This record gives sequence, C-alpha cells and structure tokens, in this order.
Amino acid sequence: MATILLFDSGMGGLSVYREVYKALPGHRYLYLFDNACFPYGELSERRLVSRVLELFDAFVNCHRVDIVVIACNTASTYVLPALRQRLQIPVVGVVPAIKPAAEYSRAHGWGRVGLLATPGTVSRQYTAELVRNFAADLDVSLLGTTELVKMAEDKLSGQDVDHQLLERVLAPWLGSEQPDTVVLGCTHFPLLADELGFWLPQTKLVDSGAAIARRVGSLLPQVGPDKTALGAQVFCTEWTTKARLQEGAFVGEGFDELRCFIP
Repeated sequence: MATILLFDSGMGGLSVYREVYKALPGHRYLYLFDNACFPYGELSERRLVSRVLELFDAFVNCHRVDIVVIACNTASTYVLPALRQRLQIPVVGVVPAIKPAAEYSRAHGWGRVGLLATPGTVSRQYTAELVRNFAADLDVSLLGTTELVKMAEDKLSGQDVDHQLLERVLAPWLGSEQPDTVVLGCTHFPLLADELGFWLPQTKLVDSGAAIARRVGSLLPQVGPDKTALGAQVFCTEWTTKARLQEGAFVGEGFDELRCFIP
C-alpha cells in the first residue's frame, strides 16, 4: 500500500482525487489544501514557491508520503521544478489537457477549442507552447477567470451556484462562437461540470484527471493495494467557518474529519 498526497490551495483537487482513487483504490490517501493562502492565482510567483516549499518541508516530516500530486494548475506551473529538487519522492503535476481536446475536436467537432483556466494559466508561455504544439491548426480561444474557482468552493460549501455570474463569465463563448470542445484548465472547474454543461450543452468538456491517474499508477512504488487501507485524511492550513462547511464534501468522498496543519 502506498501513501498518495494530493495538494491544492482549495478543493479543486477533489476532481483529481476522484479519478486517482477510481483507478487506484486500496492505497492510503492524504489531501492537504492551503486555504490560508487561497487562491494561489492571486499570489506572486515568488511567494507561491516559498509558501509551497515551506508547507511540504513541514508536512513530509510529519507524514509518510510515497508520491505527491500537485492537483492545482497554478501551483504546477510555478512550483514543480523546485519541489522535485527538494523532495526525494515522485511529484506529479497538472497540465491543461489541450492535446486530447484537440484530438477530440478534429475527430468530432468543428475545430473550435476553448481553454477555460485561471488568468495565470491562460497567460503562461507554457500554455502558448501547448497550443502551438498540439492545436496550431485549430481555432483556439482562451478564457481566464478566477470567479469560477470561488464558485466551485462555494458550491462544495453548500451554497447555490450563481448562474447569472457564470453566464457573464462564459459570454464570449455563448451563441455562434461556442467551442465544440473546452479544456477545463483548473482542477476546480470539473466540480462545476453540470453548471458548465447547462450553458455549453453542445460542448465536450475535457480535463486532466484520468491522465493524472495513469501517471500516478506508473510511478507508484512496487507495493500492492491493501483492502484494509487506513481511511483517507484531509488537512487544511487555517480553521475557518468556510473550511468547516467544506468538511462535509470531503466526508462525502470518504475522508475522515477535517484536521488543521500549520507549518
């Protein structure tokens, strides 16, 4: 049995956890979300890197971890090199699923692909290179938003989704310019799949969850799963009223009660 740690600034990593757990049951799961510094998209690169390194230095000294999944596109963009250099265990990041989306669009659509992500991911040179390498022949439009990150967090806190705000965010794609395929380039966004599907009913939504699960499986230590594996544990970095409301979503996914980890 391996111990798999999923990390995000918030609850978006739950969309990744679902895919990894579905593919790799019988292992021990830990989930750490840094709600004290949420959302990461509003931090400077320097602050983000130092914060994540600080957290991991402390966390892996307290908990045995065999593999880490950075279930956050923003953190993956900035922190992976430094974290891989610091840790002696495999670290898996998240990459916008532009390649599979482009392949799907060519086979089933009209050649119009959209990338829905945070402004930081949309503006990164790495994202431009993915588009150039895998979708240069297609009509690709980029839409950056932080509103949907907070909307997903609120949804898992038990609040209603603001459909009027969602409509305003998606306005550039509604009507005749609707993409046939949309990349969900933030791990929070699959948590809003039903709401996105309401406004984009003819659009295929693509995320990286299944690909991440395959990558984790290929990197797991050579130990078999354990049917008696310990329950999954979830940690926040700040006790807040919202975190306590969000605890229910984690319990619903099979996690034990929420704990607080302060480095």
